[in-house]
Formats: sequence, structure tokens, C-alpha cells
Amino acid sequence: MDSTSTMRTEATSRNNVNNGHRACESIASDAHPIAANRIAANPNAANMAQPQDASQAVLEHLYGPIAQALGEIEKQLNEQLQSPYESLVPLLRHGTQLGGKRLRPAMLLLAATAVGQVNQTHVVLGTVIEMVHTATLIHDDVLDEATTRRHVPTINALHDNHTSILLGDFLFAQAFRLTATLDDVQACRWIGDAAKNVCVGELRQVLDRDTIDLDEETYLDILRGKTAELCSVACRMGARHAGGSDEVVDALAEFGNSIGIAFQIADDYLDLWGDDQTVGKTLGTDLEQGKMTLPLIRLLDTCSDEDRDEIVSIITGPSEQRIEKIRPWLDRCDAKQYTSDTATRFQATAVSALDVLQDSAAKECLRAIAKFAVDRRF
Repeated sequence: MDSTSTMRTEATSRNNVNNGHRACESIASDAHPIAANRIAANPNAANMAQPQDASQAVLEHLYGPIAQALGEIEKQLNEQLQSPYESLVPLLRHGTQLGGKRLRPAMLLLAATAVGQVNQTHVVLGTVIEMVHTATLIHDDVLDEATTRRHVPTINALHDNHTSILLGDFLFAQAFRLTATLDDVQACRWIGDAAKNVCVGELRQVLDRDTIDLDEETYLDILRGKTAELCSVACRMGARHAGGSDEVVDALAEFGNSIGIAFQIADDYLDLWGDDQTVGKTLGTDLEQGKMTLPLIRLLDTCSDEDRDEIVSIITGPSEQRIEKIRPWLDRCDAKQYTSDTATRFQATAVSALDVLQDSAAKECLRAIAKFAVDRRF
């Protein structure tokens, strides 16, 4: 390659990166298709959302390269959550608000855009992923007895657990029905495996409640199922249906896996050190429900034998007193910093996986999402 061609190639590469930065900053949240379509589907959405939800605004700025396709997913999601029975319509509309950030369909579309082009199959799969994700959130709120999510009341708070469980089941069923319209056996299998692994991860966590000796390796393995699996399959399907090679598809699946783990570790951090109003959901439920998260595992791994008995008595004691009593112990060790560092480590693994991609606006947005997944803990 001659010097002129080299200079032209380098300039193109720089332009791609710069375009990525500009695209990641180009969409104002008040004009974003997601926000517009949500309000169109639910006139109360504007009142339900909180203007100070910085996380939502940040992500919507990052969706620039796939804003149009993401708007199509939002429309299809609203179409899928319709019913001829008027009594069900408000419930289904409220369900569309609980998924929040639309992170998984956005990752699917960005993976597709980074590899090739978005097509209608991506729109369908993005809708499916969001329905499965929302179903798991609704069921999670029952398990955690949570009363708010994304600054709005949960289904179980507005109605009851029976309604929540049935709505989650409806979303699962509708998601699998929509996947079948693609006539793609592999997509059906991947979605089915992902949903199964999410449930397995949740079951393992439920069965391990109050298991004081839960080790870090087991904890991370549970996260791979309950949280990382949907992120991983979203990126995998996005790349595969854009014509990505096996190497690229696997790398983007690893990106999603690592982001999912980092995201959940950040959630565990926020559950102990976050603020309900800032985060937008009920916090402190993990400890009250007896879930052993990374900060607690680290505390027990580093405490003295003498202190361990008292710490265990707090963790297994009255649920309403656990958070207040455990925080001084957490502050005495490195649990807070260790949790932060572990999330950052998985974030770095995710970013490294993007090395297989050529520079583009979509790649830069994926990199920025990796940063968001961890940095939102502050």
C-alpha cells in the first residue's frame, strides 16, 4: 500500500471513530423514538418517568446509530402487548414501561450494525429479547417483594403476585410465539436456551438464600445465567443475523456475557450503597431476602474467625435490621472497593472482545455501554 493510500485509510478510520463519538451524543432524550413511542402507547408514561433518571438519558444518547430500528422494536413491542379484552390493556401497557433502558435490544442492534446491516429479523429478535427480559423482571419483583422499578410501581404492588406471575407467563408465551414466525430453528433454540438458563440462575439463587458459605466462583456462575445470558444471546443473534463470522459472533457473545456480569455486580453494589430515588427501584432487597452477593462474600472471606460469628448472626438475623447492622462491617473491610474492581475487570474483558470489530459508530457505542454498565454505580 502506498503512502497516499495509507494516509487515506488512517483518515477514514479516524473519521469512523469520530462519527461514532458524535453518533453516541446525537440523540436528545426528549426526541428519542423510545420515549415518543412509549408516551404514544401509554399517555401516563410521561408522568410516570422521572426527569432526573440520568441513566436512561445517557443510554438513549448512546443509541444514535440504531435509533430508527430501536423505535421499530418499541412499536412492535406495543403491538405485541395488545388484547381484545379492555381490562387487560392497562396492565399490558404498564408492563412495557418496566423493561426500562431497552439495553438488550439495543445491544443486539448495535452488534448487528457493527458487523453489517440491521434487517427485519433483528427487529423481531430485539422485541423477543425485551419481552423475555421484562417477564423475568416482573417475576423478580415478586421474588424480591419489590414495590418500585424504573420509578414506577411494580405489577405486584399495583395488583398482586398472581397477576404478576400470569403477566410474566404471558410475555414468555408471546415471545416464543413471535420467535416462531421467523422460521429459524437456531433462533428459537437460542432464545429457548437463554430463557431456560435465566430461570436456572434464578432458581439457584433462590435455593442458595441464606447459604453463608456461597463462594465467589459459584456466585459468578449464577450471574452468568440470571443476568448475563440474555445480554450474551442478544449480541450473538445480532452479529449472526448480520452475517458475522463464527469468530465475530463468539466475540460479541463474550462481550454480552462480560457486560451482563459487570452490570449485575454493579447492581449488587447499588443494592447496598445506592440511593432508591437515583436508581429508581426498591433497594436493600438482596440482603433482606438472604441473597449472598459479592460484597457479603468478600466480607466473609476476609474477616477474622472471631468476627465471622457476629457477621453471620447479622446476615441470618431479622431481615429488617440486616442492612443497618452490616454496613459498619462492610466499611471496615475492602468489600466496596473489591466489588467495584471486580465489575471493572469484567468491563475490561468486554471491551477487549470488541477488538475483532472494525472501527465504527456502533463499536464506539458498544464501548460506551460497557463503561455505563459499571460507572452507573456512582
